[in-house]
Amino acid sequence: MKVEFKVNDRKHSIEIEPGELLVETLRRLGYKSVKHACDTASCGACSVQLDGNPVLSCRTFTAAVDGHEIKTVEAFSKEGELSAVQKALVEEGAVQCGFCIPALVVTAEALLNENPNPTEEEIKTYLNGNLCRCTGYVSQNHAIMKAAELRRNSASVPAGNQGELS
Repeated sequence: MKVEFKVNDRKHSIEIEPGELLVETLRRLGYKSVKHACDTASCGACSVQLDGNPVLSCRTFTAAVDGHEIKTVEAFSKEGELSAVQKALVEEGAVQCGFCIPALVVTAEALLNENPNPTEEEIKTYLNGNLCRCTGYVSQNHAIMKAAELRRNSASVPAGNQGELS
């Protein structure tokens, strides 16, 4: 069966097997940041955005994404510049082993698009399915709060003055 979809603004038109899962397709296409981890939809390491919403790619059939847009972690850094979420995660020491980070970034970006000023409780609830064995979540939650502030501050700077932030 042939499907067409975009991943990180790049069009793909490929043949898939019936019942093929999105995680398998994305990894076959070279998107290795999408982890094939638990196979039980309980860890969140395979999370991607589908039309802006986080989904578990291990439970999403590739046939269901025909005509849709997918974003992996690579979509959020532009020209070598990390996104506010990625920068904050690094600055807050929240990336220890790094295994869960791509999915965490994808999910946090969706959260901040939906809610630019989340509370700590809202962050915890939204990220409920993204498991991390290294951090204890405190540094990740602080990083997302920091990223929200960075995004709000950069949005309030007039277009011609963005280079003046320190």
